[in-house]
Amino acid sequence: MLTSTLLLIQEPATSGLGLLGVGLAIGLTVIGAAVGIGMIGSSAMQGIARQPEAAGNIQTASIILAALIEGATLFALVIALLVAN
Repeated sequence: MLTSTLLLIQEPATSGLGLLGVGLAIGLTVIGAAVGIGMIGSSAMQGIARQPEAAGNIQTASIILAALIEGATLFALVIALLVAN
């Protein structure tokens, strides 16, 4: 499985459909990350509004979760760009 994935990454997507797939992958990755971070922010604000004394803990957890989502997004974008080139 890993070998076939590495061979796929080594082949550039120079055809029209390959580039369309890369663009779609990048777009969906960015949209998914934006929705995820938006949901984190919304939930954090609701949690802080309901329990203001836990604001520090909620904020810390939200920042960590947002960083994890950004890391996964960056990884997906790098893979998509490697397939494009």
